[in-house]
Parts: sequence; structure tokens; C-alpha cells
Amino acid sequence: MQRYRGPFGPRQAERLLWRAGFGPLRGQAPAFAALGLEGAVAALTRVTGPARLVGPEPVTELGEPIDPARFPYDHLVWLDRMVRSDQPFLERLALLFHDWFGVSDELVGSWPLMREHVDLFRRVGRGSFRDLLLAVTGDGAMLVRLDGDDNQRGRPNENYARELMELYALGPDRGAYTERDVREAARGLTGYASSYHPDRGYEDFRFDPARHDDGEKELFARRDRYRPEAVVDACVAHPLHPSFFVLKLWSAFVAVPPSDGQRRALERLYVERDHAVLPVVEAILMHPAVYEGPALVKPPAVYAAGMLRALGRGIESIGWPEVGRQAGQRLFQPPSIAGWREDRWLDTATWRARWQLAHLALKGHELGADEGYLAEETPEQAVAMALRHWDDPPIAADTAAALVTAAARMARVVGLSPSARNALRQDVLRHLLVTAPDCQVC
Repeated sequence: MQRYRGPFGPRQAERLLWRAGFGPLRGQAPAFAALGLEGAVAALTRVTGPARLVGPEPVTELGEPIDPARFPYDHLVWLDRMVRSDQPFLERLALLFHDWFGVSDELVGSWPLMREHVDLFRRVGRGSFRDLLLAVTGDGAMLVRLDGDDNQRGRPNENYARELMELYALGPDRGAYTERDVREAARGLTGYASSYHPDRGYEDFRFDPARHDDGEKELFARRDRYRPEAVVDACVAHPLHPSFFVLKLWSAFVAVPPSDGQRRALERLYVERDHAVLPVVEAILMHPAVYEGPALVKPPAVYAAGMLRALGRGIESIGWPEVGRQAGQRLFQPPSIAGWREDRWLDTATWRARWQLAHLALKGHELGADEGYLAEETPEQAVAMALRHWDDPPIAADTAAALVTAAARMARVVGLSPSARNALRQDVLRHLLVTAPDCQVC
């Protein structure tokens, strides 16, 4: 198993904090660097006990508290956890599995069910993937989304069985399963039921043996009286499952595919550890590709939360859900059961929304034409001040040069006092800096 052996300083710690969380809090990267690679990874991944939310609570533009029961405040509630939780890795892992399973509230239509769905990832996401997959199979939001509670003896519904194989456990176009396997798995997954209340919606999810097809089925060329847990076991025991799992998990943390040797090593680790998620994640986070490989584009929610963490601010606007949607990531609403399109995080359709996310992060804290600002400030000093405002994120030399050039041009603006002009210039530089290509990736 390859392991990163290079220097582990603040820049490497910062990359780790972005990929396994939502970026560093102010001053956090040097503290994590002092732990060393293994200590820093463990400090993120092996947290225990309930999470604490540290910092200002979310409010509207009028300073009113956020009501989690009101639409669209669900997005705000989770974004707030991303910003303030002292266990950011658990939130990032929950986001990863939310994308993996792709359940959307637009089709479930129940905030309590969606909240429980994501809580499930926080509770068991680090443990056995088999246990997680079985829990998701009987989860209320998933049962509603893919008609699992409408799958019964004599009337099998194939929706969940198909996605279980194609998207969650085995992958498409690999020869892992046949149409017959889907049909037989659907029979094995029969038996879940729910009740419907006109005010509360679907509830009381349960397994009812009377609805289950207890006849013999043939799945992956093996005959048995499959029940839901046996169907899940068969998928996880399939010889093509470890490679699917490793490649899908790896792609969440690394921009380029692993070598064949590294993939096989991770597959062995996964199987030897009884299909546990955490050992594989930790091995990936200590791999050289995380620190020496190409950058990853920050998902919109990660980018938004990271800006607020760097500023030490909380949510002060209800605009985040809509702008997040325009940027391509509305929490609790992935566009399909396959999750979000990571290859669309940065394009001409989403770039404007990234600019607006930065505007929301800075909103209400602009300097304006502040007559108390520095009257004498070189372009280089102005750029350095903007960098300090964002806790000195790494930027390339050509980005810094472009910002200095822009600052020099803004110094020629007339009609304002030097202090007011420089203050307004600082507002512009702060916005330009955090929307630069360097700050869109990690």
C-alpha cells in the first residue's frame, strides 16, 4: 500500500482538510500539520461522541433564527453543520453517501424522512458498507424514492433491485448481473411496507413477512430463499463489488484513477477488513496522489462552507439554497438517483453562481468607502491584505500577478479619497481572490 512520505506542512494539511472536510478554520492548517500525516488523518476520521456546533447560529437577513421545518431551510440546516461542526469529516462522508445513493426530497417530499436518511450516513457511514447498504435498503426515504414499500409478493417492483446493482454495489456495463438477477433480487427484496397519514405523509416503515415472496430464487447463479439481507449479502460478496466500491470511493478524494496495483491493494484491504469503509478512506487519505496529484474541483456546498469557515462567520442569508442550486448542488435534491454530475461543477452555466456564493459569504461585511482605511497602500500590499482576509489560501504566481495588476489599475480611480478608494479596492480584491481558479480547487 503506497503512502505519502513527503513533507506534511500547512499546505498539505490544508489539502487534507478540504478533501476530507470543508477546508480549514482560521489557523487550523498549521495545527493539523503539527500532528503529522497519520495524526492529522486520525484527528479527522476517528472522532467520537456527539458533534458540537461551534460559532454563530444561522439566521436570516433580518437576524431571525432559521426554522428547520420550513422549506427551503433544510439546505441551510445542513450547510450550517458543514460550517460549524467539530466533526467535519462525518459531514463530508454523509455528503459523499448522499451523492452515492442519490435520494432527493423533490420525490420523497418529507423533510423528516430526508433528515433521517442523512443521519443514517453519519451514524454508520464509517462502518461496514454491507451494514450501510442494508440500512439504506430499509430506509424510509429510499423506500419511498424507489418504491420499495410497493414491492410485494406476486407484484415485484424492480426499481430498487436495479439501482442496487447498477449504482450502489456493482456498476453498469461490467457483466456483473443480468436482467434475471434484477428480477430475482426484486423478489428477494419484497416485504417492506409503510403507512400513509394525510398530514404526516409516509411513516411506520417496517418489514412485513406476509408481503415477502419466500419462494426459491436464483441470484448470481445460486439458488436460495433470498430475503433482503441475503440479497444485500450476495451483492457485497460478488467478485466485482470490491473494485466498484474502491473506484467509486477513490474518485471522491482523488482526481485521477488509481494504478491497477493500488486498486488491488485497496480491494484486499476492503475485503480483509470485512468491507469496512473507514480503513479504505484512511488509506486513500494517506496516499501520495492526495498531496502530489492534480487538484479536485470543490463541490459547490464544500466551496460555500469553506468560505464561511475561513472567515469565521455563520449563515446570515436565506439565499444559499437557490444559489447552491444554480451552482449545481442543492442539498437534499440531487438531480437523479445517480447523484450529482461532478464533471459539471465548473462550466459556463454554474460559474456565475460561484460568484454569487462568494458574494453571499462576504455580504454584510464589506468595507464600502471606508474613510478609515489605509490611505497609502501599494498594489502588492492590497493583495496581501486580501489574502490575509481569507487566511492566506495558496494561489499561483500568475494569479497573484493578475491581482496585483488589477489592484494597480484600481489605484488610478479618481473622484474618491485615497482611503475610500483603497477600501473599495479591497472589497473587489477579496471577491476576485476567492473566485479565482486557485480557490475553486483543492
